[in-house]
Amino acid sequence: MMGQDRLAALGAVMRGRDAASRAMRDFAIVTLAPAGLLVAGVVLGGWVAVLALIFISPIVWALDRSAARAAPHVPGADEFPAADGLSVVLALMHLVLLPFMVWALAGGVVLSTGAWLALFAGFGLWIGQVSNSNAHELIHRQDRGLRALGVAVYASVGYGHHASAHRLVHHRHVATGDDPNTALRGEHVYAFMRRAWPAEFVAGWQMETVLRTRARRRGLHPYAVYLGAVVLAMGLAVGLGGAAGLFIWAGLAIWAQMQLLLSDYVQHYGLLRARLPGGKPEPVGPQHSWDAPHWASSALMLNAPRHADHHAHPGRAYPALDLPDGGLRLPYSLPVMAALALVPPVWFRVMDRRLPPEPPPSFRL
Repeated sequence: MMGQDRLAALGAVMRGRDAASRAMRDFAIVTLAPAGLLVAGVVLGGWVAVLALIFISPIVWALDRSAARAAPHVPGADEFPAADGLSVVLALMHLVLLPFMVWALAGGVVLSTGAWLALFAGFGLWIGQVSNSNAHELIHRQDRGLRALGVAVYASVGYGHHASAHRLVHHRHVATGDDPNTALRGEHVYAFMRRAWPAEFVAGWQMETVLRTRARRRGLHPYAVYLGAVVLAMGLAVGLGGAAGLFIWAGLAIWAQMQLLLSDYVQHYGLLRARLPGGKPEPVGPQHSWDAPHWASSALMLNAPRHADHHAHPGRAYPALDLPDGGLRLPYSLPVMAALALVPPVWFRVMDRRLPPEPPPSFRL
């Protein structure tokens, strides 16, 4: 039932004319179109292979700049089967496209150098911006099947542990020193990545182990599943394309992980929660995340740039996420800010003057 009811709801909404239907069409078109162009690029090659890359970068950027409206918002959509339906489609598409693209790029089809580079870059961006955002959405669902689908997407690119660390560590400790995925003020993105990846891995493992001990759970540790999935993905890549297939899978996986870490870096850079008199951190609020209101990139990333509302309501379906009053706004869209973060002097010049004052030393966490 995980798929049929939600897919039927998605189909009905896509045919509708109300605000919810229009919003879902925005999400579906912007997320699915580049995937279709990638497949067409493999089959037809040439300039068709470049179209997916053009769509997911300059076209989305141009739409963000020109569209005089905010990202789609569907009030009251906390329970929204059509949103889950699109998430199921995107996750299954990822799990099919990843081996297909590894096979094609490893020599399964004849491609010019330009077409090969465009397809690798375009698919890498689609994983980083669409699949990562969709997996993030799915791991927050209560339905076990949906949550497992999100884990499968993350695990297919070697980042399954994020499903544990994000839910159990990041959401609890965000904007404190106990959260590996909160970037410190003045910390450049490369130092952040070197620190955050292993720290996140360990923190998620420790939390899962504690929970299993408390609940006296038996069976496989989640991290055994994550690591087993990596071995399976690597074996499949070798089977599809030999050493070249493994190299291509590794390149796509590293790029996907870097984009996820870039997103964490940008969305929480330099923000700290104050300590309350009892020693606990103040509640998470809109002042602890950087939001971006831009329409096209928000649709592409399933409203992930509306990050403050997600932290306030982790289980809220992405069409219902809003931009809270009093929140912090990025000067440019999330993908543009991620690109700026790759050049630390530019990033610091743009962002440090926008940071709110730090809590006094005795009130920091």
